[in-house]
Amino acid sequence: MSKTHFGFQQVNEEEKAQKVAGVFHSVASNYDVMNDLMSAGMHRVWKAFTIAQANVRPGYKVLDIAGGTGDLAKAFARKAGATGEVWLTDINESMVRVGRGRLHDAGVITPTLLCDAEKIPFPDHYFDVVTVAFGLRNMTHKEAALAEMRRVLKHGGKLLVLEFSKVWAPLAQAYDVYSFKVLPWLGDKIAKDAESYRYLAESIRMHPDQDTLKTMMEAAGLEGVRYFNLSAGVCALHIGTKY
Repeated sequence: MSKTHFGFQQVNEEEKAQKVAGVFHSVASNYDVMNDLMSAGMHRVWKAFTIAQANVRPGYKVLDIAGGTGDLAKAFARKAGATGEVWLTDINESMVRVGRGRLHDAGVITPTLLCDAEKIPFPDHYFDVVTVAFGLRNMTHKEAALAEMRRVLKHGGKLLVLEFSKVWAPLAQAYDVYSFKVLPWLGDKIAKDAESYRYLAESIRMHPDQDTLKTMMEAAGLEGVRYFNLSAGVCALHIGTKY
């Protein structure tokens, strides 16, 4: 069986899927609280920037992959309006359940779906916008997932990938201390799960850097790929278009 990485560990591909599922089953109920604590609320700014760049308009069809608790889908549903179609999807049932509840609490009724990004159950050329925020790094076959996301885009449609990335070099040492000491401590105190947040720090280090991801998106057939470094490269937003 083929090997892949789960954080810094080498595991079988099937085992990785089970381990990633375990992480998100564990953290789902505390996901939003931990995001606010870990990023000092900056994740909301990064997502707001992504939403602005997506430029969703009334009538748009939007697919939010690995949508978690629904921050992006909620904003897109409001922008797409009654004539639009916005899908909140995630591969993890616990995250879908929490996300659907958060949308309903906000008065947003939009479809939700369990969805593997490597096998997206929609036809070719269907969506105006596809987004994935903080989910790509957990996918085993990133190239396959990117190709699937491009496949379901309409011609002229955009893929937006918001993901942790390579931080500005002068901050790297301090960022490592925060990632490998503070994050697991927060995970233990708030979510009672230090190991899941240790995996988070490791998975960020294993994720392709900004230029490598740009090249991967181009190899998947996306054009005009560009990226924005956010918070000194703590995360980056990549945007590519299907022509």
